[in-house]
Amino acid sequence: MALHDLDQERRTRVLETATGEFVRRGYEHASLNSIIRACGMSKSSFYHYFDSKSELFDTVVTEAMRALGSELAVPDPRELAGPEFWERVTRLATQLLELAERGTWTAEAGKLFYVSDTPIEHSPALRDAIAAVRDWLARALEAGRACGAVRDDLPSSLQASLVFAVLRSLDDWSLHQLREYSAPERERLARAQLRTLYRMLAPDSALAGDPMSARDSENE
Repeated sequence: MALHDLDQERRTRVLETATGEFVRRGYEHASLNSIIRACGMSKSSFYHYFDSKSELFDTVVTEAMRALGSELAVPDPRELAGPEFWERVTRLATQLLELAERGTWTAEAGKLFYVSDTPIEHSPALRDAIAAVRDWLARALEAGRACGAVRDDLPSSLQASLVFAVLRSLDDWSLHQLREYSAPERERLARAQLRTLYRMLAPDSALAGDPMSARDSENE
């Protein structure tokens, strides 16, 4: 049987409960018995849908990515190219931060990418999700380099690796810490993160004008 065979309320309850358990306790220490009890299901019923902890984990990741895809219109990287490259990147980043602030189970599921014992090597869903993000990022950077919005003095593969590492750090921190700040402070920190990326990636010739700094000054 598959998760979609459950009614919507029960399906959401399973996903929310499993996400919370994996985030709080990590993959290895997450308890299927605790999840089953919290969902009000019998073991026999639960195991009709999930054969193992790893299958449940992969289902949570897959469903979270599917839900994110339905709420966020991620552009084809080629659509970013042009003089409005950074404005388009900013709009996308702003939408992502807004979704993360909603406090839904899908936003909470983002933390699964940073749980210390997350089984990336044993989780096809997590591996595929990370690979998809890496691929989109590499193509977005290529689009930016081609239109002159992104510096090209580093090999593209090195640049993509550096940016991916920085984005992971920013995302990890934001998912765990950003909601502790007031709304105005969250907006300021979000702009500061985007400004960090801009200064890291924009060509030297563009940094003198720094349009992001100009926009921030207008907002302050």
